[in-house]
Amino acid sequence: MDYLTTASFPTHCETQHETQHETNGRLETWLCSVIQAGRIITSVTKLPPPPPPAKPSSSKRPNPSQKKSKNKFGSFVDFGSGKNSNNKTPNSTGPKKDGEKSGMPRWATWAIVAVVVLLIAGPRIWPASQAVKLSYTEFLVRVKENQVSSIEINNLSNVISGKLKDGGEFTTTGAVALSASDETLLKEKGVDYDYSTPQGNFFTNLIPLLLPFILIMGFFFWMQRRAMGQAGSIMSIGRSRAKNYNADKPATTFADVAGYDGVKQEIKEVVDFLKMPESFKEIGARVPKGVLLVGPPGTGKTLFARAVAGEAGVGFLSVTGSDFMEMFVGVGASRVRDLFQQARKMGRAIIFVDEIDSIGRKRGAGLGGGHDEREQTLNQLLAEMDGFETTEGVIVMAATNRPDILDAALLRPGRFDRQVTMPLPEYEERLAILNVHSKGKRMGSDVVLETMAKATPGMSGADLANLINEAALLAVRRGSKIIEHIDFENARDRVIMGARRESLILNAEEKRATAYHEGGHAVLATVLPNSDPLHKVTILPRGMALGITWTLPEERHTYSREYFQDMICKAMGGRVAEMIVFGHLNSGAANDLEQATSIARRMVREWGMSDAVGPMAWSGQQQVFLGEDLMTSGREYSDETARMIDSEIGLILREQENRAKVLIEKNRSGLDLVAQALLEQETIDGAAVAKLVQQGLGRPQIVEPSPGAIKSSEKPEQN
Repeated sequence: MDYLTTASFPTHCETQHETQHETNGRLETWLCSVIQAGRIITSVTKLPPPPPPAKPSSSKRPNPSQKKSKNKFGSFVDFGSGKNSNNKTPNSTGPKKDGEKSGMPRWATWAIVAVVVLLIAGPRIWPASQAVKLSYTEFLVRVKENQVSSIEINNLSNVISGKLKDGGEFTTTGAVALSASDETLLKEKGVDYDYSTPQGNFFTNLIPLLLPFILIMGFFFWMQRRAMGQAGSIMSIGRSRAKNYNADKPATTFADVAGYDGVKQEIKEVVDFLKMPESFKEIGARVPKGVLLVGPPGTGKTLFARAVAGEAGVGFLSVTGSDFMEMFVGVGASRVRDLFQQARKMGRAIIFVDEIDSIGRKRGAGLGGGHDEREQTLNQLLAEMDGFETTEGVIVMAATNRPDILDAALLRPGRFDRQVTMPLPEYEERLAILNVHSKGKRMGSDVVLETMAKATPGMSGADLANLINEAALLAVRRGSKIIEHIDFENARDRVIMGARRESLILNAEEKRATAYHEGGHAVLATVLPNSDPLHKVTILPRGMALGITWTLPEERHTYSREYFQDMICKAMGGRVAEMIVFGHLNSGAANDLEQATSIARRMVREWGMSDAVGPMAWSGQQQVFLGEDLMTSGREYSDETARMIDSEIGLILREQENRAKVLIEKNRSGLDLVAQALLEQETIDGAAVAKLVQQGLGRPQIVEPSPGAIKSSEKPEQN
């Protein structure tokens, strides 16, 4: 929209104003002023920025042939050459600021639509005059009574509008033409009458012509904008989705990570190199290009990455392995290139790839040769980390819990030079983690975190955090204001074994069988020399179990054959106790047999604890990739060796079952006392079980004959 059109627009409005009725003229004048203001504002949005302050005047005189006009916005417009004072065309907007949008603003479109609607519906909404509506008969009566001064007849609408002698106005509707009698009456009464054919509104006449064109152009404009938006989204699909964390944002630091001092030292070296590279380069040290965090789920690998983002003070880009995968071929490789380009622009930066095993799996593995798109992404990642072009100042950190499935080229020095193992926390580390997560929580006086740290071996940092949160929730459920020791006990049971099944009700026979089953486990856990200490035993259903015998494993890193034999013997205790007391077996020992068989199999196949098999080992790990077992032999030993392995596994299980039977028969009195205490109290601790077992050894055994053991000759006589 140029300035000449804007300047000439009011002239057209003035012409229309002169040709319309007085009331309609006022409305259209107002509408014209609105449109004029809107067009001026629209034009102003296209004006270039204001010129700099004028320099001291020179000896040159302005060219009189070029006329310049200064508008109310303070910018000079040259109507002669179409240029402004800074020698830029009106359409040239110069460099745009950030966030500035070009073109007409959004509200201008709606303003134009509103003006068009007002032009069409305005005369109908607001009446043109306050004239009285008369019927044609009443009009003739007024003429006969000599009350009418003048009338005007519209040839198009047959509307008769006129004025009364008292100054009032009226309208009526007549025929196409006045009859001779009516015309004679008007002449006799001296009424001035005239025929008129009013010209239509310019906008009203123009809209039917322009409306189809406007609709068609609007449709094409909408289609163009839509196509541009889709093209823009398609063009940006290859961009990296990494999140950039600035050092100014509050983030996690190493002080927030409890334990793992060795891991902190490994990672701090990388952070120190980015902060102080000169001290490392003085002695010729080279920082590792990649650091791979390896550990079970929940050990805090991502937490360490957040701590690095808070400590490094350099650019930190975080992305997950799944962000590289899309349905389009080549998108993953493109995103890898864009990710490293962003990191290079930062100078010194850290790239963290979480769950890298989703793109770093072994190439060519699986049925059919692997996944081409994933392999292309991995190839690009390998080239960026240590390819032909070196990457200085960019360190890649990655986390995975499956390092065994990663490609060998990804793990070699020069890419991931350093692998940091994050195992499950030990006692001291668990205690530190519990102290961190217990901050801000109301703890009771009976809560001893040292005891809970000893009672939670094998739990990860995430498990411990969940444990404290569950204890707090259970305390609120009880209506308590503080977290007590019983809340931690119930929370640990809930986390490991599941929620208590309140709706499950056992009958008397099932409850008694469960008590003797768990009592058999508890008695053996107490009397076996290499067994873990007994913590508690309960017959309350929880999760999928009808009862639980809980032992606290000690902090061990190597295990003897005697320890595994005692574990198998303890697992057989429930089955043997039911067989001795009731004389039959049930399905309650299914999980016990599964655990015992798994331990015996590993003793024979992996740990060399069988005299017949000897020092031989075969890995029992399952194949990771579909079809990999088809490419290799499914078994690494002969059929004869397989029969020998099965025979040794069965021998170990039968030996420990007989051993459990001997021990339970020896402590039958203690078993009866433990089962009776479970039926009365439902839950007893390890100290109470040990006391009952000792008590049972000091008195005669009470043997309850099983139904299967009663012979027909021993049955009481019936009267």
